[in-house]
Order: sequence, then structure tokens, then C-alpha cells
Amino acid sequence: MTAVGLILLLLAIAVWQLMQGKAKLGLLDILEAWATPAEARSAAQHIVLSMRLPRAVLGMLVGGALAVAGTLLQTLTRNPIASAGTLGINAGAYLAVVAGTIFWPALASGSSLVLAAVGATAAALFVYGVAGGMRATPVRMALAGMATALVMGAVTGALQLLYENETSGLFLWGSGTLIQIDWSGVSFAWPWVAAGTAAALILARPLDLLLLDEETGRSLGQRIAWTRLLVLAVAILLAAVAVSVAGPIGFVGLIAPHLMRLLGLRRHAALLPFAFLTGALLLSFSDLVVLLLEARFGLVPVGAITALVGGPWLIWLILRMGRRRLAGGDVRADAHRGRTRAVPLRLALALTGAALAVVLAAGLAWGSLRIPLGDLLAVLTGGGSDLHRMIVLDQRLPRILVAALAGAALAVSGLLLQGVVRNPLADPSIVGITSGAGAGALLLLIVLPQLPVGLLPVAAFAGGILAAATVYVIALRNQLQPVTLALIGIAVSACAAAIIQMLVVHAQLRVAVALAWLAGSTYARGWDDFALLAAWPIVLIPLAWLLARRLDLLALGDASAVGLGLRIARTRLQASLIAVALASAAVAIVGTVGFVGLMAPHVARLLVGHRHRGLFPLTALLGAGLLVAADWLGRTVLAPKEIPSGLVVALLGAPFLLWLMRDRRGRGAA
Repeated sequence: MTAVGLILLLLAIAVWQLMQGKAKLGLLDILEAWATPAEARSAAQHIVLSMRLPRAVLGMLVGGALAVAGTLLQTLTRNPIASAGTLGINAGAYLAVVAGTIFWPALASGSSLVLAAVGATAAALFVYGVAGGMRATPVRMALAGMATALVMGAVTGALQLLYENETSGLFLWGSGTLIQIDWSGVSFAWPWVAAGTAAALILARPLDLLLLDEETGRSLGQRIAWTRLLVLAVAILLAAVAVSVAGPIGFVGLIAPHLMRLLGLRRHAALLPFAFLTGALLLSFSDLVVLLLEARFGLVPVGAITALVGGPWLIWLILRMGRRRLAGGDVRADAHRGRTRAVPLRLALALTGAALAVVLAAGLAWGSLRIPLGDLLAVLTGGGSDLHRMIVLDQRLPRILVAALAGAALAVSGLLLQGVVRNPLADPSIVGITSGAGAGALLLLIVLPQLPVGLLPVAAFAGGILAAATVYVIALRNQLQPVTLALIGIAVSACAAAIIQMLVVHAQLRVAVALAWLAGSTYARGWDDFALLAAWPIVLIPLAWLLARRLDLLALGDASAVGLGLRIARTRLQASLIAVALASAAVAIVGTVGFVGLMAPHVARLLVGHRHRGLFPLTALLGAGLLVAADWLGRTVLAPKEIPSGLVVALLGAPFLLWLMRDRRGRGAA
């Protein structure tokens, strides 16, 4: 399609956008509004020219900016799935704006671009650095970006819950929206978008040379380091502008460059302007879909629509790339590095069990009302006062036991998935379980409020199973290859997260309740919840232990495992089924708790090495202790106000993830 054709199509969509809304206007009405002097315009004409038209223009600017930023990032990293969303740039910018709104409101109101740029730069440099820079494979970069986005999203969620009043106006914006009430957003954005796009076009020839190897580029006079720095700065500027006026909108920067490359465009002098037009077209069309849906369903964030479109696109792209181009990501996740263990297994189990007992006792004794140890022992042995018995036996004990079982289930699920995917950054969220369960629960909570709340675990379990099943059915086309499995999991998680965004925005006054559940909480969990959860880890963790030897073989790599007689596809499927069931059961009861499945297996490996027979029991104990400790801290740090235990784990997991990624980079791991 020519540039003229793209422009005409873009204008046609813009006109269609102007015709949407409560005040139905035809083409002649729009032309009449344009010709009418400002002082003589009707209310409907004022709405068209002061609200709908700025919205349409801003969509073009933001879509174009994201597309150019995505093109630059894909060239810079030589990574076909790089974009502002997949590299965590959007999440970093969003976190910075939310933090600025809370702590520096004057700065946030007048300099949101500065805050967004700082957050985006920090996220981009972090992801690029820990993934290995130019040596990073596509899957490595994508996993680093996803993990970073999870960390920043957790911190953002904590801030929104703790400062609900200060951030109440950011929920819709945080999901991506183009709603405008005047031309101020366009007036702010267009100079920056124009300058950034012009700078990208000036860099067109150096960008072409970046695709060559470094030696060839230098021989042609290319200053590689400076070019990369300039390209990164321009990409971050464009992404930050987009986030500051429209919120984090994903996948536009991923899809637009690929569409143009599929049409044969390779040289950046042509690729960049065509990508800009395509990005503008994609976002404008997505916003048109939003306008059509809003007439029936109310507010819909445009970021959710782009994710619902972009998720399937990413899946198609992954399958199209095939094994060969992604093979660099199929790595052995430390399976046999340093087989020696620092601590004997029995000693590690004894110490961890003792630590768990201490944390359990602290959780029972401490809270808004502190119970002395003697009184606690009296209650546990059948005595004690009625008040203490009620607090311990009816409130704290079932809650703590639920936390312990859920933590053990999530930890073992993470251990299984790390073995299946052969990547130490894998956890239940990587195969869509967490997002799928969250979407299932919110569908019941918000869309079907007339149904009993007791069905919430059932809905969450069904959502997690459905999301994970989708990932595995698609990944079967590539024989459940670890790289394919991980990337398809990211795509399906994005689609489920889009559904969550729409549900949260639709909830309006129930946003705080929805966010609290999504953050992961053991609040008010009782004996009924314990009974629903208990059977899953009690039955499935021993079954997982039976797969220990096969997982040890799987860690050697496909070729070696097959040579030793292992049926790798069956092993991956069996381990994955157990992992999915464990994680779905836990999420159904305590919400979308993250990082337990990431942290506990790694701590276990540091203690006893890499043999799964020892890892399973130790990982379960560590996961239980981690979530019980998070529950206790969440109840006591800001008592009587509670912090959701999932957010406590996430805040603990952030520095752990930073250490983990830096450690792997230092050892040259993938």
C-alpha cells in the first residue's frame, strides 16, 4: 500500500471516529461544524471540534510515535520482538508518573514528560543491561522485559492501593486512553513527536549500518556507540511522550514495523515514515473499536484493545520465526553448574522447617492485638481465654495455613516451570496462569456479581487452566520448545491482562476491591478456604517429586535427554499439568501472588544444589515460609491498615530479581 493510500485510510477512520458518540453526527454535520464560526457553534459541534477531533489527532500522534520507537528498538537490539511494551519501558514510565503524582504533584502536573522519560530510561537501561546487551537473544530480552514490568507493576500497584485518593484519576489512564477535553494534549505532544520522528529520519542511514556487523559498520565510518546512544534516546523520548499523554499502550510498536517489513521495506528512510503511518492507523482503528464498544458497554481502555489484537499477533510472529531464529534462547538454566551444594539437604530441611515454625508462631502471636507466647501455647493446647481462642483459631490460624499451602503450591509450580522452560526467570505468570486466573475471578466479581462469592475460586481456577491450556496447545506446534512456550505465555498473559484492564475500568467504584484481589491477599481467609485449597498441594507435590529424575535429565538439553531415553514432550506436559493445577488452585484462593515461584526455587538451589529430589521439599518449605512471612508483615507494618501479602512478596522480590539477573549476567548465563 502506498503512503497516499495509508493517509486516505487514516483520514477515513478519523472521520468515522468523529461520527461516534452520544450525539450522532453525519459527514455533512461535521463539515458544517468545521465551517461554523466558534462563537456560533452548537454544543454538538463544540464536542466534535474540541473533544472528538483532538482525540483522533492524538491517536495518530501516539500511534506514530510508538511505531517509530518500536522500529528503533528492534533495530538497536536486533530483536524482532522488541518494543516499548516488551522491554518494560511503558511500565517504567507509568511507575514514574504514578510516583510523581503521589510525592511530587506539582512536578507531575507540569512536567509529566520528564517523569515518564526518567522512568522509561531507567527501565530500558536495566532491561538492556541485565539481558546481556547486544548479546541478548530474543527470548532473553523478552523475559527480562516481562520480569522488569512485573516488578514495576507490583510497585505501582502498591502505591495505588496505599495512596488510593491521590491516584484515583490514574486508573483509566494507566490502561491506556485517548480521551481528551481540549487541544492541550495535542499541543503538548506534537512538537516532541515531530522532533523525535525527524531525528529518527536523520539517523536512517546509521540505522541501516547498525544492522551490519560492528566491524563492517566501523569500516564505513560508523560511530557505533554514539549511534546506539542516540537511537535509544530518541526511542525513549517518543515512548515517554506517548505514555505521558495517553498512558501505557502496548503492541503498536511491535506490530507496525513488522507489517512494513512483511511488505518488503528494509531501508529505514522508507521504513520509518511508513511505520509511523501504520502505527497511527492501528491506534486510530483501535480507538474506533473503543468508541463503538463504549456505546454499549461504557468506558473501554484503548490499551486493552491493542493488547487483544497484539497478543495473537505476537503468537503468529513467534510461530513464524520458528525454532531456528529463537534457538539462542533455548538454554540450560544452571542445571548442572556447580553441582556441589553448600548445605547438606537434611540440615537445610531442618533449618528451613525451624524457620517456618518461628514465622508461623510470629504470625499467630503478632497482629493488631499481640498475644503473649504463653497465652498462645495455652490456646493451641486447648486452653486460653475466649478472645484469644477466637483470634487465634478462627482468624489467624486458618489464614496462616492458607498462606503456607498457597506459598508451597506456588513455589513448587515455579520449580516445575523453570525445569520445563529451562529458564530461571520462569514462574506461574509465564504460562498465563496468573493473568488467566485474575481474569476469571474478576469476570465473576464484576460482570456476574449476583453469583455467590464462594464461586470466586472456581472462576479463578477455570481462568488459569484455560489460559495455560491455550499456551500449551499453541506451543505443541513447536513440540513444547522452551522458548516458544515462554513467549507464547507472554502473549496470552497480555491478552488476559487486557481483559483485566477492561474489567477494572468497568468496575468504577469497585476498583480498589479489584486491585486488592489482583495484588494477592490472604485477608479474611478462613477454614472453608483452607479446605478448598488443602487437597491440591497435598496430592500434587508428591506427584511432582516423582518427576524429579526426569527433570534432572531434561536440564541436560533435549539432545542429551533423548539420548538417555527420556520422552521429553511427555515429561514437559506432565510437569506442566501439575504446575498449572498447583498455581491455579493457589491463585484461586489468595489472588495473583507473584514472585514466590521465582524466589523459592532459587534459594533452594543456592542451598542444596540442583537435584530435584531435594529441591521439591525444600522449595515447598521456603515458599510456605515466604508467603506466611509476607502475610505477617502485611498485617503488622502499617497496622491496623493491611498491605496485601502479594505486594509484600513483590517488594521483596524486586531486589532479589535484580540480584538474580545481575548474577546470571556476570556468569554469562542465558
